[in-house]
Amino acid sequence: MSETSIYGSHLPELNNTMNTILTEVTAVRQELTEKTGSDPVEHLLSRIKSEESMREKCRRKGLPETEHSALADIHDAIGIRVVCSFIDDVYTIRDRLTAIPGFTVVDEKDYIKKCKPNGYRSLHMILRSDNGFYAEIQLRTISMDVWAALEHHMRYKKQVNGNLPLLTSELKRCADELASTDLSMQTIRDMILEEGA
Repeated sequence: MSETSIYGSHLPELNNTMNTILTEVTAVRQELTEKTGSDPVEHLLSRIKSEESMREKCRRKGLPETEHSALADIHDAIGIRVVCSFIDDVYTIRDRLTAIPGFTVVDEKDYIKKCKPNGYRSLHMILRSDNGFYAEIQLRTISMDVWAALEHHMRYKKQVNGNLPLLTSELKRCADELASTDLSMQTIRDMILEEGA
């Protein structure tokens, strides 16, 4: 006997909600590509959290494995990551997403302007559609994405315990250097765009 979906009958609505957000990102990409001559988005990932991942998250949070937990108590059934070339593009896309009709921003954390202690940088938003579905969106630059991926890989290595303070400080140093590079690349791009204006 197959297990009932933790999303009940709402998977089509979750997909529609996700596609509405993705359509808006596509529109911004087209507009900025026409304006600047280059696509502001390096890559875009989207997913509906798998049944098992959602059930595991419910267990981890001490919530019952129910449709209500998956759709109302947990806010990342829909997950979207937008990786941009430049910092300005992150904020341009963020501004457009906050203005999608039928959606409300219920939470926003800007770890670009104020990074986490370990150096992590990204802009996180939770959007809620008028029909009650939540989407977690992460916006970041290429360098922020590379750093987050490498930090994630290293965090799960068991043999680093003795060198943890050194590794932590080195990761933070790398994050700061990449952030500085992001700012420099933004400045260079602005200069190029001004030349062409």
